[in-house]
Amino acid sequence: MTTHFIRQTLLANSRLLPLLTGFLLAALIATSAQAQQPTEPPDDLSAEDVEQRIETLEKPMYTPFVELYLLEESKALRKEMQNTRAELIEKVVDKELSVADKTMSYATDTVTYFFYLIAGATSILVVIGWNSIRDMRNQLTSLAEKRVNELVVEYEKRLKSIEEQLQQKSDIIHQNQAEIERTNEVHSLWLKASQETSQQNKISAYDHILDLRPDDVEALSYKADAVLEMQEPLWAISLCQRALKLAPDNGHAHYQLACAYAEIGRWEDAVATLQKAIDISEAYRDDASVDPSFEQLRDHDSFKTLIFPDTEENHLDD
Repeated sequence: MTTHFIRQTLLANSRLLPLLTGFLLAALIATSAQAQQPTEPPDDLSAEDVEQRIETLEKPMYTPFVELYLLEESKALRKEMQNTRAELIEKVVDKELSVADKTMSYATDTVTYFFYLIAGATSILVVIGWNSIRDMRNQLTSLAEKRVNELVVEYEKRLKSIEEQLQQKSDIIHQNQAEIERTNEVHSLWLKASQETSQQNKISAYDHILDLRPDDVEALSYKADAVLEMQEPLWAISLCQRALKLAPDNGHAHYQLACAYAEIGRWEDAVATLQKAIDISEAYRDDASVDPSFEQLRDHDSFKTLIFPDTEENHLDD
């Protein structure tokens, strides 16, 4: 506020000085003009009278003392204005220095308080076990690294588990693809065997199927049928027994085994095995009634009772 008042005073004085100077100059010009203005001669004076009066003139028609007075006053006023301006500038500088001192003092106090706070915080850290901010940073770094390592280990375990699951699924897919290919090949071999007229070629196809699927009961039983056609009942018995170990309830294997027993003359075993096949499926009763393998059993009572249970002859025997 003081600085603003000083500035307003200087501004007012700077405006007043030109006015005073102009006033003094105007007064000086008016005085000079009045001093220099000649006195009009009377109308009755002649030119000779005027010349005579000029020659007898004792002092100049103007007064230089008035001009000197005005100049001295103007000079004194200018010096006074300069002194006033110097005093005002000095006061302004003093005020600005005072404000700067207060600002520096405030800044110094603020920095001091800030350092006091830092010192207090450091003391608290020392009390709770952290000797310095560096120790705190090191501890935070170690804790962060430990947590990151734990997370890395956990994610590695999860990724390993996912990889194992993917590997298992991939293996299953490969197994399924291999099984599909094997099934297609087995199916084509069954078609080939059904179209073959040579028993040897059929046996070759069945052997190929058994190479792909060693536990294929149907291939074993149908191979036994082909072997019987080649008059190899003992081989057929071996194949049927192998098939029945894998599938005891396989009707076709029981039927082929009964045929093989009949071929070598084991009548009771043939009838007993045929009974098991008929118990599984009644269709084997009709097959046995016309099968050439049972030709020698047609007059056997147990065979007739099994194959023709409703005939009149059987009722008479009863």
